Amino acid sequence: MINFEKQFKNIETKFKDIESNLNNQTDINTEKLIKLNKEYAELMPIVETIKRYKIEKNEISELNKLIEDTDPSIKELAENELKEKKKSIILIENEVMKLLIPKDENDKKNSILEIRAGTGGDEASLFASDLFSMYQKFSDLNNWKFEILSISETGLKGIKEVICNISGYNVFSKLKFESGVHRVQRVPTTESSGRVHTSAATVAVLPEAEEVDINIEEKDLRIDVFRSSGPGGQSVNTTDSAVRITHLPSGIVVSQQDEKSQHKNKAKALKILRSRILDNEIQEKNKQRSLERKNQVGSGDRSERIRTYNFPQGRVSDHRINLTLYNLTEVLEGNLEDLVNPLIADEESNKLAELGDE
Repeated sequence: MINFEKQFKNIETKFKDIESNLNNQTDINTEKLIKLNKEYAELMPIVETIKRYKIEKNEISELNKLIEDTDPSIKELAENELKEKKKSIILIENEVMKLLIPKDENDKKNSILEIRAGTGGDEASLFASDLFSMYQKFSDLNNWKFEILSISETGLKGIKEVICNISGYNVFSKLKFESGVHRVQRVPTTESSGRVHTSAATVAVLPEAEEVDINIEEKDLRIDVFRSSGPGGQSVNTTDSAVRITHLPSGIVVSQQDEKSQHKNKAKALKILRSRILDNEIQEKNKQRSLERKNQVGSGDRSERIRTYNFPQGRVSDHRINLTLYNLTEVLEGNLEDLVNPLIADEESNKLAELGDE
C-alpha cells in the first residue's frame, strides 16, 4: 500500500528545492539549468494533483463533522455530498498513482530491433522471418518508420539475422518487452509425418542512443575495413567498403556491409554500437536494482524464454505474466496490443508495489 502522505512530502520538498534553485540562477551552469527545468516541468502536474487531493481530503473531513449535526437537513446534505467526494477522491488517488510511477527515460526513444534465428535449423530461420514480418506490420499500424540496417537471409526465405531501426512516437515503450527468447511450435512444411517441431529465435530491442547519451571516444575504437561478401563468401563489390568496429572497453563488435559506401556503413555501425553500449548500461542498472531489492523475478534476462507461438492450437502464451491468447493469426499480422498492454500494466503495477515498499 502506498503511503501517500510520505510520497507527497518527498515530492513537495523536492519541488520547493528545485524552485529555490531556479530562482537563484546565478550559481547554476547551463547544463544544470536544463536539467532543473526538466525536473520542474515533470513534477508540476504531480504537485498540482497533490493540491487537489489535499483540498478534497479537507472537504471530506469537514463533511464528516457536519454528519454529526443535529439538524436532519444539514446531515442529509452532508451525507449526499460525502458520497460524491469519496468517488472524487478515488479518481484523484488513481490519477496520483499513475503520476507517481517512475518514468522510464528511454520510453520515448526510437529503437534498434535485432532478430536472430536460434535453435531449430531452417525452421528457426523461417520463424525469425515471421517475427521480422510481425514487427514490420506492428510498426506500420503505429505509423512508425521501419528501416533495415542489415540482414542475412537463407535460401529458403528465412532470416539468420536482421537489425532494424524503428523510429516514431514512444517506440521503445511498446517494444521493450519483446527482448528475449521467442519459441515456436509447429509442423514444418518439410515434415511429412506431421510431427510438431519446436524451434526458437532471439529478439533484442535496444533504445536508440544519441551521441549525447553515449559518448564514444575514438581511442576506444578499433575500426577494420574489408571487402563486402555475399552468400558463400563471394565478393559483392570491389572496394573495401565493409566496416567492423570493436569497442575496446566493452568488447562489443559491430559489422556493417549493406551499403556501398564505407562512410555510410561506419555511420550505421556506430548507431548500433551506441545502442548496444546503452543497453549494456541499462541491463547492469536493472541487475543491480534487482539485487538490491532481492527480487530476480522477471529480470528481463535475454536468456529467458518469454513467449511461445503454438500453431496447431492457434495460441500465443507470454510466460512472464501467464497470459494466453488464442489469436495467433492476428498477432502475426502485427496486432500486438493485446500482448503489449498487459505487459505495460504489469510493469506499472510492479513499480507501484515498489513505491509502497519505500
